[in-house]
Amino acid sequence: MNEADALDILRAAIWTILMACGPAVMVAMVVGLAIALIQALTQIQEMTLTFVPKIVAIMVTVAVTAPFIGGQINLFANLVFSRVQSGF
Repeated sequence: MNEADALDILRAAIWTILMACGPAVMVAMVVGLAIALIQALTQIQEMTLTFVPKIVAIMVTVAVTAPFIGGQINLFANLVFSRVQSGF
């Protein structure tokens, strides 16, 4: 394995991380923005009000996108194992 292979695996790892955590981060950002807007409009400044809806939304998102996340991780694992196998 040379430097190009290592950089290719590193690039694939970063892309896999972004694709796997992207849906949950996006949903958390949208829910957080919506709750902040509701809090600003109603002037309810309860700090714990933001946590429960975000946690529920993230859990639902992870449950719905679990096959996609598993598929992305599987593709990355296959890439790494194929590089290790062809390297020896």
